[in-house]
Amino acid sequence: FQQFSDTGSSSRKEHVKITSEPKPGFLERLSQTSAGMLIGLVTFLLAFYLLFTNEGRALRTAKSLDEGLSLVVPLDSIHSISQQNEGRLVHLAGALSTSKPLFDPSYGLSIQAVKLKRKVEMYQWVEYEDSKEYEENGEIKKETKYSYDTEWKSEVVNSRNFDREIGHKNPSAMAVESFTAVSPNVQVGSFVLSKGLVDKIDDFKQLSLSHLEDPHADVTRGGDYFYHSDNPRRPEVGDLRVSFFYAGLSGDDPRLGSADKVTVIARQRGDQLIPYHTKSGDVLEILYPGDLSAEEVFQKEHESNTMKTWALRAAGWFSMFVGISLMTRIFYTLVDWFPVVRELVSVGLQAFAVCVASSLSLLTIAAGWLFYRPLWALLLALLSALPILLARSRVPPKKQQ
Repeated sequence: FQQFSDTGSSSRKEHVKITSEPKPGFLERLSQTSAGMLIGLVTFLLAFYLLFTNEGRALRTAKSLDEGLSLVVPLDSIHSISQQNEGRLVHLAGALSTSKPLFDPSYGLSIQAVKLKRKVEMYQWVEYEDSKEYEENGEIKKETKYSYDTEWKSEVVNSRNFDREIGHKNPSAMAVESFTAVSPNVQVGSFVLSKGLVDKIDDFKQLSLSHLEDPHADVTRGGDYFYHSDNPRRPEVGDLRVSFFYAGLSGDDPRLGSADKVTVIARQRGDQLIPYHTKSGDVLEILYPGDLSAEEVFQKEHESNTMKTWALRAAGWFSMFVGISLMTRIFYTLVDWFPVVRELVSVGLQAFAVCVASSLSLLTIAAGWLFYRPLWALLLALLSALPILLARSRVPPKKQQ
């Protein structure tokens, strides 16, 4: 059953749809819970894999970074190539340079940089929905409020998926496409950067268009945008606006300043800077903006490795918590008809999931450390019992007879 109502104004339109269905019976809810248990089991097992492999990756990366710092050779000059450093891990810093400017002939724009990005946005309808469920007269009702507004979007919004497309139809494609141009030859002094190093130059800045003229009769410049619109101040659905961004300024520019400097640590092969494979099994191919020492670069890499490790640990713990919650959901379903008992069971299951997920996560992390640092592994294994002990300590002792 569906029920509709309309509200809204000319700028923002909205309507409400209410759907209802009979409250699912016990067997139906039990069937849904069984499917959730299967998903929970898969999530639970994936958490083990994520946590275990993450520890190995983190330790391997840390060992590779320590190995790199002990082997890296700072170059005396970036303008001469020494055969003594052939095949070695080298450290250098200097200004970026490219062989020729990057162009966008459609808008009469050029810049001496490593990358030039054209960003195209279209003025489109966007749908938002806000739903809530409630029980009424033995039925489960879902009230969904759909609202529509116009916004600049860099991706085409498919209005066919809207709840109500009439009056909110978007074009199916953009007349102008976004793209990123990359210089084919990027150097620091006499050394040519590998594709992997060039990919790391991604600190994009918006390019000012104030010095440019309108490129076509149907294109108007407004601020730092080119508008494909009859009236940029009052755009219509389907209108376009184009902006530009650059990364890795190479060569001095009277408007943008001097060339960007970068610090690179990589393997020297002739005049090429390529990935360096460590004995620990990792790859070193590092680039940072600015002029940094080798010690500063490796310190930043260690910090990045630590952040990634903790982020994946948190993701692994959460996956394990979700998996356990889904697998134990059946106990909640069995007492769903008794409100007081249901709430107590729900709280108990959540606490159980938190404790078990924490203990198993610590045990898995300990297993990942076992072959590298056995003392740390033993300490983590002992800590894994702490959540269970805390949970048991909160359970009141049985009254003596």
